[in-house]
Amino acid sequence: MKVLLVTWYYPPAGGGGVQRPLKFATHLPAHGIETHVLAPDDAKWIHSDPDLSPPTQAWIHRARYLGPRARKLADELHGTKGLDRFTRQALSLSRRVLVPDENVSWSLTAIPAAVRIVRAEGIDVVLTTSPPNSVHLIGAAVKRMTGVRWVADLRDSIAAHPHRRVESAAVRAKEKVSDSVAKLVARRADAIVAASAAIAAEADTLDPAGVVTTILNGADFDDFAGLEYRRGDRFRITHTGSFFGKRDPRPFLTALAESGLDDIRARFVGDFRASDREWAESLGLGDSLELHPYVPRRESLALQRDSDALLLLIPEAGGRGKGVLSGKVFEYLAAERPILAAVPPDGAAAELIRETGAGVVADPDDVAALKAALVELHARWAAGTLNGTPLAPEDRERLGRGARIEELADVLRGLA
Repeated sequence: MKVLLVTWYYPPAGGGGVQRPLKFATHLPAHGIETHVLAPDDAKWIHSDPDLSPPTQAWIHRARYLGPRARKLADELHGTKGLDRFTRQALSLSRRVLVPDENVSWSLTAIPAAVRIVRAEGIDVVLTTSPPNSVHLIGAAVKRMTGVRWVADLRDSIAAHPHRRVESAAVRAKEKVSDSVAKLVARRADAIVAASAAIAAEADTLDPAGVVTTILNGADFDDFAGLEYRRGDRFRITHTGSFFGKRDPRPFLTALAESGLDDIRARFVGDFRASDREWAESLGLGDSLELHPYVPRRESLALQRDSDALLLLIPEAGGRGKGVLSGKVFEYLAAERPILAAVPPDGAAAELIRETGAGVVADPDDVAALKAALVELHARWAAGTLNGTPLAPEDRERLGRGARIEELADVLRGLA
């Protein structure tokens, strides 16, 4: 069987969005599925990770991307006023008017490239994985032009993304277009794969023509091989990942400031908004707060393993955050360090943390609850009882990446 995986995020691009498509491409060949990957020649993404190894058993194809370069607009606008602010906003206008997203222009080169690959290689199934949502336009077009089967993999909700600032008129307009893409996926895709039960439930409401299957992100335990934990003289809690949209570090930082703990170090690794950095400075946290820029994945994993605890942040976002079960959750589980899960208490991430015994849960907006959870973890560390959180053998097997790839292989074979 032959599969063409179409993905926007792929090495040498870095960041969390790369991992699911990269792991698909790496492990599908072991299931007897010849795997081809179509990705941009240069995604103009804000992060790169030259240390990420592309799979040796997958065929990599590239299609030219002529669209805008990714930017951190919130940081560019922070502190600007008047003409300077207006000019910066005007320069970003072309990105904001592109729908369903700023990467849609890749379709102009990716569609003909995908059609050529399908015909030349005898591809059986095209698998498109979002975000960005526009990648599914490629799948729909290739299916119409070649008759190949099409599977849409949804890593995030298409129409109700939990991190979008829906109070913005421009964002609401884009969500309307994204809703049209979701309906196209439901109408044309032969199967839909969702990264969480909530995303699958959303897809089911669209009366899809094909089967909808939930395939969670998996824990990559082998990625932490050789990385060690060493206890230090300060309690280290680490958050890895960027801040955007509704994701908010301020309630936790307030809890940290109110905890009165002076032998603690909160490490944030990744993009930290300028406005949040400026606000954090007003708390007088001193060296209790440690900000790191984006680092390659291997270094990020090393920092996670060498932490006394890990901080997971998922916003409530008006109820949208309840169903989020991101790849970061599984990455933290694989790190096997206690997790302070600042997540919706009645959501999917909270349920998984509780059932695996991997940490404590607190409402992401409840400063008092966050403070209590932080003090509890610190007390256990000070007493020498805050140990690692290795998963039970059955949980390792159930939540590991291998089980997820096997599920995907079954879906693909079912369409051949």
